[in-house]
Amino acid sequence: MENNLKFEDISKIFVNQGPGNFSGLRGSLATAKGVSLSKNINLFGYNTFIWSCAKFFNKKDSIFSLIKFREKYFIKKFDKNLKSISKIEEITEDKIIKKYDNKFKVIPKNAVKYFNEKILKLNNLCIVDLDHKELESLQLKGLLDKDLIKPLYLS
Repeated sequence: MENNLKFEDISKIFVNQGPGNFSGLRGSLATAKGVSLSKNINLFGYNTFIWSCAKFFNKKDSIFSLIKFREKYFIKKFDKNLKSISKIEEITEDKIIKKYDNKFKVIPKNAVKYFNEKILKLNNLCIVDLDHKELESLQLKGLLDKDLIKPLYLS
């Protein structure tokens, strides 16, 4: 292994539940679950919506996480403790511009290229780097899935 790690050195596995394509998510989750079960390693699931909000824990009253997937926009709202306030909602570009211009929004930096320039110019928009170190912080706060880890499909 590149970092001289052995399975015995690993105590936690973090697996992204999506959004993403069906085959990729299913394969990643199956692999992570298999390793977790066979080596008795704790498995935690997260999604890109909460991950993109991680650095704002206890800093903003509400956070709207935006994702664009397969030419559609999706939004999810979290409170200041990153507890989910809403289900994932498909949303139009016009509605984002009209309804969420002055709301605090986050977009993952690696997804910026998929967003329309109008959205990228909105007020209170924060483009965030997705830092793997924040996953452990989310886990310690009890914000990641531990029991029923399943893919997050968007259609």
